[in-house]
Amino acid sequence: MEKKVRHVLGVSGGKDSAALAIYLKTNYPQLDIEYYTSDTGKELDETYELIVKLESFLGKKIHLLEGADKSHQNPFDHYYELFGGYLPSSQARWCTKKLKLEPFEDFVGDDLVISYVGIRGDEEREGYISTKPNIQSIFPFRQNIWSVDITTDAFNNVNIALIAKYYTEAAQGKEISRILEIVIKPVSKSFLIENKVKLLLDIDTVLFNKVIYQYLQITDKPLAHVVDFPLVENTDILVKDDVFRILRESGVGVPAYYEPIEFEVDGKKGTYARSRSGCFFCFFQQKIEWVWLLEQHPERFEKALAYEKEGYNWMDERLEDLAKPERVLQIKRDYLKRMERAKDKGKNSKYLMDNLQSEGDGCIACFV
Repeated sequence: MEKKVRHVLGVSGGKDSAALAIYLKTNYPQLDIEYYTSDTGKELDETYELIVKLESFLGKKIHLLEGADKSHQNPFDHYYELFGGYLPSSQARWCTKKLKLEPFEDFVGDDLVISYVGIRGDEEREGYISTKPNIQSIFPFRQNIWSVDITTDAFNNVNIALIAKYYTEAAQGKEISRILEIVIKPVSKSFLIENKVKLLLDIDTVLFNKVIYQYLQITDKPLAHVVDFPLVENTDILVKDDVFRILRESGVGVPAYYEPIEFEVDGKKGTYARSRSGCFFCFFQQKIEWVWLLEQHPERFEKALAYEKEGYNWMDERLEDLAKPERVLQIKRDYLKRMERAKDKGKNSKYLMDNLQSEGDGCIACFV
């Protein structure tokens, strides 16, 4: 018996998830998508402004999810006290777990769910994959819209004959001898699943999607209960420039904290901005972003500083020390040098996240 499957998309307040919501609304209006956002209580005002604009464009309410929704405190402060003043960090991301993931999984419960995630085609990372079998992630901006758990299962060596059969059926007489050569070649230490997937995608993305979709029909994944899934025909690969274009052309606009602000030090000019949405005191921020917060939102910087106690800092340096004038100047000098190196490497974007990530400073998204 056919089961109801919910389609959901989490709006973080950042550029990628907002652009994905607009993209799917524009290109796949037949999908009945539910939108949600997880409020930590520590967002910048621009985040809430973006959500209001998105609601207007989408013509739908974006559900507000809150961890500890029965608490008299905002979500972050509730858990901050519960954890005894222990600040979250890259090693102990209780904020992601308690303020993002758990509210989301409570929101969907045991329903069958397709979760759309805005990881771009120019990003080298895997997105959120729930351990709950009723939640399946789809990545519409990437060439490979499927999550790694799906492709790992499908291209297990035990399924070689089955996948070859599916390819033959889906090809409908089209010449696919090269494809079948790749399919029947066993995965090994010298021929990884990701190698096989990339080769097959590059030859024919739509045919690849049809085969994976057919494979899913014999699994217990949510898409096994979806009769027609339009993203099987998707061949788009969207990158950063596409995301900003979508936001601007839609009228929703780019959140102000992404827009570069000019500064000058030692006679040299540069620009800074935020590279992420989310909490204003996110521990994944670069030092230059903390300087941005100090100078552009000093009241928020003071609030972030107030959380630091003996032995509990947001990073490897106390905000009290970072805020000292000479330290601020040094951070700006170091940042300008890094931008020069990025320029020499051919990366000269006006956006902070574009330039920093080339040197291993990519942010880790904490939204689903």
